[in-house]
Amino acid sequence: MKTLVEIVALALIFSFESFFPLFPRRRERIRHAARNVSLGLLNLFVVSLFFSSLLALDAAWARTRSMGLLPLLSFFPWIETLLVFVLFDFWMYLFHRANHQIPFLWRFHRTHHSDNQVDVTTALRFHTGEIVISSLFKLVLIPLLGMSLGQLLLYETCLQPVILFHHSNVALPEKWDQWMRLVIVSPNMHRVHHSQIRSETDSNYSSIFSFWDRIARTFRRRKDPRTLEYGLPEFPESRWQTFRGMLKTPLAPLHP
Repeated sequence: MKTLVEIVALALIFSFESFFPLFPRRRERIRHAARNVSLGLLNLFVVSLFFSSLLALDAAWARTRSMGLLPLLSFFPWIETLLVFVLFDFWMYLFHRANHQIPFLWRFHRTHHSDNQVDVTTALRFHTGEIVISSLFKLVLIPLLGMSLGQLLLYETCLQPVILFHHSNVALPEKWDQWMRLVIVSPNMHRVHHSQIRSETDSNYSSIFSFWDRIARTFRRRKDPRTLEYGLPEFPESRWQTFRGMLKTPLAPLHP
């Protein structure tokens, strides 16, 4: 179900980008998309092969032993699901911020930020090493929260369309974007996060709910998103945009 939702959302948003682009007339759009989607497929294969069953067993093991925060609180099921949804989204904010502030994690996360033509497919452009690290943390977080597998799948099913949309090149009217980012991360909000200016790159870490950045004072905005330049200055060559280059990004020297 989660994969189907992601495929449908990806196809729809990619189509919208064709008719309502913020940055029009991009060259090699299909090739750019193919490279990012290829990396996303590799990550899907790795997660399916090594982590899907582990996550399911981890959640079942924690539930049968009433482990974690949620069993202690004994809320109604719908309140429990809402609470774990919000808490997991807060974890996503913290993990994303850590990916920028911890050098070892930043080595892998640079693959995502080195994309100089951010669009819907950039939401799939994560280094496999980052996906593995994230999955290992989930194996710890699930029993700590006492999450069920269904609750994890619900969160991730909701997460995928949101991150696909806020990475997109769709020119959303500013008034709509402004209303959206009161609660949910919007395209104009997340575009700032992909700026080449480091103070903007290190902002707007939220995944679904935008209020984490306001609470933590990491919210930034640009009056005109068309003035943004995407990517990382240390990866200007086209070789870093290839499938092989994306996989080799963690090996490149760190820049302050």
